[in-house]
Amino acid sequence: MNNLLLISQITVSISLMILILLQQRGSSLGSAFGGSGEFYSARRGAEKKIFWATVVLGTAFIALALLNITI
Repeated sequence: MNNLLLISQITVSISLMILILLQQRGSSLGSAFGGSGEFYSARRGAEKKIFWATVVLGTAFIALALLNITI
């Protein structure tokens, strides 16, 4: 059981890293400090699906980590 949790947590973490890298928020350091010029942009299409998949996998990763600690 512990091996199954560990393997699933590794799989979820790799998938989460890939999804985070696929997101195209800002390409430079200046956008982190508000230099992008855009105040609001709506997520549409694939960007929205990648965002929600990231949220789901992040939640799954936290749940698996807590399960791995308790077992």
